[in-house]
Amino acid sequence: MKVEPYLFFNGRCEEAMAFYKQAIGAEVTIQMRMNEAPDPPPPGAIPEGFENKIMHANLRIGDTMLMVSDGNSNMQPTFNGFTLSLSVADAAEAERTFNALQQGGGKVTMPLGKTFWSPAFGMLEDRFGVGWMVIVP
Repeated sequence: MKVEPYLFFNGRCEEAMAFYKQAIGAEVTIQMRMNEAPDPPPPGAIPEGFENKIMHANLRIGDTMLMVSDGNSNMQPTFNGFTLSLSVADAAEAERTFNALQQGGGKVTMPLGKTFWSPAFGMLEDRFGVGWMVIVP
């Protein structure tokens, strides 16, 4: 058994995928748009203009799979009650990754620095509002 996060970006999924590819080296392993589904959605199931949006995609980040979608809403996405923890090899990679994730309007909630449990640990919300903890184990 395993748990895999599934994030809904409510119309900004393609932008988020490009951001994660650039910022943390995410690799798209599968992608399907709404208009590529074998059966059309029921009337009213997706907002007007979402036909070309991402119905489902998988992003590989290291050994982890992150599932993403535009979902069925064009409202502002909310990512409350969880944080994604990203383990990296060393302090230099932590700094590069931390800085990359805050580009474009990210908000630092705990600056990257040495702690009693890690040579480099920091917390932030990226420009989509997704919470991240960057840590060197």
